[in-house]
Formats: sequence, C-alpha cells, structure tokens
Amino acid sequence: MSTDKTDLARFVEAQDKVWGNVCQELQAGTKTTHWMWFIFPQLRALGRSGTAHFYGLAGGGEAKAYLAHPVLGPRLRDGHELMLTHRDKSAVSILGSVDALKLRSCATLFYRVSGEAHPFMQVLEQFYEGQECPQTLALLETET
Repeated sequence: MSTDKTDLARFVEAQDKVWGNVCQELQAGTKTTHWMWFIFPQLRALGRSGTAHFYGLAGGGEAKAYLAHPVLGPRLRDGHELMLTHRDKSAVSILGSVDALKLRSCATLFYRVSGEAHPFMQVLEQFYEGQECPQTLALLETET
C-alpha cells in the first residue's frame, strides 16, 4: 500500500459517520460504541480481525501521512486531548481492556513517527506510566 493521502480515505469515510459520537463518548469518559480501529489506529501487523487489518496502518510512512492529513491529524490529536481530560480515570475504565491496549499502541506509534510529546507521550505518561507499546516499537524497528 502506498502512503499517499487517497489511501487514507477509508479513515475519513468511517470517521465522518461517528466523529460527533466519538467526541461525546470521550468527553463523558465512557466508550460505548465501536470506532477504535479508525479513530486511534495502530500498525496493521498488530491486528487480529479483518477490521483491524483494514484500518491498520502499513508502517511509519503511512502513520506520518495520517498525522499530516488535514482532517485525520487534527482529529487524532483531539481524541488524545479528550483522553487527557480524565485524570481520575484509567484508560481501561474509559475504553475497556482491549481498546486500552490499542490506545497505547496508537500513542506509541504517533509519538515515534512525530516526536510530539503533546499529546502522544502525555497519554502514555498519564495512562501507562510512560511505558510505550513494545510490540509497536519492535515493528517500527524492523522498518529501519
């Protein structure tokens, strides 16, 4: 898969249908519907389901394109910002145990490809004691 912005249309299409609900759920601190794959994407190699593979990012290059996208990049940052408003909750209590792991992978991926401490490393610090996802790190290491 190439990393040009047209490949990212799958994310925009999926997000446009639910973005308002996603923001409401994150503001409330309780995820109740299914959107994790395309709001907080992770590397494709980490996915187990067909949906996870479809919305999984091919590698660091596609992650950089996602972050640079005029719609997806701001939404990704906004989603992380909304998570950071819940200082009294764990990622598991907000997202559930499986999706909390996906958030860690997502924050690790975008921190590593961007170097942006805010908001990506801040999410890792607040919810994961600053510990990055080792599987994501290993996959990114194989790209270099």
